[in-house]
Amino acid sequence: MIQLSFGFGALEAEFWRLIFVMTRIGAALVAAPLFGIPTVPPQARVIVAGAVAVLVCGWTGVAAPPALLSVPGLLSVLGEVLVGLSLGFVLQMAFAAPILGAEVIGGAMGMNMAVSVDPNSGASSPAIGQYFTVLMTLIFLAMGGHLQWIRLVVESYRLLPPGHTWLGAGQFHAVAALGAMMFVTGATIALPVCLVLLVVQMVTGVLSRSAPSLNLFSLGLPAGVLAGLAALLVAAPVLTDIMIRLNGDALDAVAGLLRR
Repeated sequence: MIQLSFGFGALEAEFWRLIFVMTRIGAALVAAPLFGIPTVPPQARVIVAGAVAVLVCGWTGVAAPPALLSVPGLLSVLGEVLVGLSLGFVLQMAFAAPILGAEVIGGAMGMNMAVSVDPNSGASSPAIGQYFTVLMTLIFLAMGGHLQWIRLVVESYRLLPPGHTWLGAGQFHAVAALGAMMFVTGATIALPVCLVLLVVQMVTGVLSRSAPSLNLFSLGLPAGVLAGLAALLVAAPVLTDIMIRLNGDALDAVAGLLRR
């Protein structure tokens, strides 16, 4: 199997088959937004990958390369890693769209100074970005998106069997198109709130010109924060609908990545 023999025969062959199947699943879990966050212990990801791999081995006839440590065998492993990372990265891009919108909203409100550590990426994120991340995660879990995504990962062994796992130009074009959609969705999320903040800033500027004794900074910053929070409350149903559609588009993009 791997040009090494430990004397266990068929049991050893099944073990290396399980390890080979876990390669794609583990790479997908590492790149996914929920399963790959730093707060999830690596042991938990290994357990989940192993549990899903056992089901894949039982449901499909996936076979490991006859010589896993040879050049063709290592290329097969690299192909599995590439497919797994692509499946998780597509989902990661969908979760990044609300954070982009939150960056624009926070800058317009003057709240980018209030930052915290994002548990998904480990980087600094504005407070509004944390709110959008939690909302996106709750919607994704409520829709059963995590179960649908795992189903697509399992189905990928039928649509992209090992040995045929190198992605072509069509798949990479689909990922780039999803990136463009991510920026458009982020702008759509930020647009209603930014329009309200623009009106508030224009009114504040007119007041400061009409009454120069008014302090622009002491008047404009609280007004911008209050107007932004009010706009977020009013636009909450619209934001929820956008995130629901974004989750569906992300899962459709994962499915399309497998069928191209």
